[in-house]
Amino acid sequence: MKIALIAHDQKKQNLLNFVTAYEPIFKQHELFATGTTGRRIHEEVGLDIKRLQSGPLGGDQQIGAKVAEDDLDLVIFFRDPLTAQPHEPDVTALLRLCDVYKIPVATNVATAEIIVRGLENGWLDWRKLKESVGLYHE
Repeated sequence: MKIALIAHDQKKQNLLNFVTAYEPIFKQHELFATGTTGRRIHEEVGLDIKRLQSGPLGGDQQIGAKVAEDDLDLVIFFRDPLTAQPHEPDVTALLRLCDVYKIPVATNVATAEIIVRGLENGWLDWRKLKESVGLYHE
């Protein structure tokens, strides 16, 4: 599966800890991340990751475009709800696209853990079947 990993500045260490804990699962998938988050995951955890722009410079929009093009299966975005973000409209647009295109998205460690455990157990394999069984024909 194709997984996007994103974290606001105050949540980057939380995401690094999370990715480290679940590194055996993440290394089985194709990973994407916004700028600094991707660099740190690669350098500190050692995972191969495709880096996009930093969030404020368009990275959130690049992830959103991948969602709209059906080129992502899961988004993990550790948001900082207590700090104003100058690119909040981009964040809101990304979350909206995940809803529109039925992409599972986790915005905190509790939800991310449930989703990654589901990924490990094959509970997200329905994404692979969507074309063959017409899950998206409404």
